[in-house]
Amino acid sequence: MRNDIPDKRTETDESQADVAAAVGVTRQTINAIERERYDPSLELAFALVDHFDCRIEDVFEPDD
Repeated sequence: MRNDIPDKRTETDESQADVAAAVGVTRQTINAIERERYDPSLELAFALVDHFDCRIEDVFEPDD
């Protein structure tokens, strides 16, 4: 699953650690999601979009 988390972090001037702390996971989890090595659970995906105050479609896009 492709994602725009790095872009969202840039827009909000946050580190991976900042986002991880805000949604209750480790920095390594955010890194793995950004590198598309790990697909977040629905709960985590919604926590991320809630944190960035946007829609799920604004952050995540399924692979073709």
